[in-house]
Amino acid sequence: MNTPQTAVGQCLDVQAFINAQPLSRYQWRVVILCFLIVFLDGLDTAAMGFIAPALSQEWGIDRASLGPVMSAALIGMVFGALGSGPLADRFGRKGVLVGAVLVFGGFSLASAYAGNVDQLLVLRFLTGLGLGAGMPNATTLLSEYTPERLKSLLVTSMFCGFNLGMAAGGFVSAKLIPAYGWHSLLVLGGVLPLLLAVVLLLWLPESARFLVVRNRGSDAVRRTLAPIAPTVVAQAGSFSVPEQKVVASRNVFAVIFSGRYGPGTALLWLTYFMGLVIVYLLTSWLPTLLRDSGASMEQAAFIGALFQFGGVLSAVAVGWAMDRFNPHKVIGLFYLMAGVFAYAVGQSLGNITITVLAILVLIAGMCVNGAQSAMPSLAARFYPTQGRATGVSWMLGIGRFGAILGAWSGATLLGLGWTFEQVLTALLVPAALATVGVIIKGLVSHADAT
Repeated sequence: MNTPQTAVGQCLDVQAFINAQPLSRYQWRVVILCFLIVFLDGLDTAAMGFIAPALSQEWGIDRASLGPVMSAALIGMVFGALGSGPLADRFGRKGVLVGAVLVFGGFSLASAYAGNVDQLLVLRFLTGLGLGAGMPNATTLLSEYTPERLKSLLVTSMFCGFNLGMAAGGFVSAKLIPAYGWHSLLVLGGVLPLLLAVVLLLWLPESARFLVVRNRGSDAVRRTLAPIAPTVVAQAGSFSVPEQKVVASRNVFAVIFSGRYGPGTALLWLTYFMGLVIVYLLTSWLPTLLRDSGASMEQAAFIGALFQFGGVLSAVAVGWAMDRFNPHKVIGLFYLMAGVFAYAVGQSLGNITITVLAILVLIAGMCVNGAQSAMPSLAARFYPTQGRATGVSWMLGIGRFGAILGAWSGATLLGLGWTFEQVLTALLVPAALATVGVIIKGLVSHADAT
């Protein structure tokens, strides 16, 4: 790489400096720590689903009584995402991330000692506050330490940690719960984040771009960037980021809703919302739809798992393509294919072998989960440092309402007597809206905030 020639005492552009360096061990540390945050986020998010059978048996309650508890963390995640972004843009990414991990770790541990459904509901809601704050701010911090040529690849790869964490919860619970009871998974999901929070305090750096736009002083920026290329950083007299020239406001909402960024904000919300409608309708109801259509319980569970696994397979490929081609067209194509393959799944049941059906579900999962994993990276590239955490976290928070709608609409459509084919055909609508939303965003608000 060619390092920018910065004379002693001159101003150093932080992003141009990061772009010019090979990826250092220091930056890989940020990647790994952010991956671990998202991994444990996924582990804790999935915990209730794995402990529900043992919990209902021990407490002598039916599954329906656990419904509000299952939704409590999701609701908490909405508030956690919406509240954490402005805090991170005001006080810093590192502090909010450490706080988020402490919150979801501490309340997950406390949940293990809940004595009744009401206590567990409150504790899972509080756990959700931390879970909702973790992912968007990990995305923001990582994006501010990566060169433009690798930004989408590294951020989407980090997002694989969420699905892997959810999968790990299943494997671990299969061993822990029979031996130690349902409490053990929540204890593990609490202790590991608390240990990680200590590591984050010691090893996770603050965003240098945040330090620049918040005028925290050249010495603080220099200490933060020095491990990447000490000689270049030592020569700099001051530091800047490109968006300082075009973004004057320090009010985060004035930034993301400004004439420059407002249309893109609305279109990002629309796209992510519609994507989560698809994801959560299929995640919540695909196994049930398969069972009602004649598949065995084992086949339904396996095919449902393939839908989630597809996102792990495709996320890296989508990130790689985004760094090389128009990212809006890449994501739009994946959303479009998600609708097509969801339709194909609905039309093929009973007409093809279970193996071919499983392949179609896997491809549908690769398409929609790959696109969803890429959206935070697209948002992080779009917003300037002054409003990046708020922009990313509000897109994720508003999108959670799409998740709620997806799960609810599945129940409603089935209650109205819709068939398997009709429910999956209906997914063409949110898939088309997501495709159109991201393509229009690329036309009217396409520029990255470098």
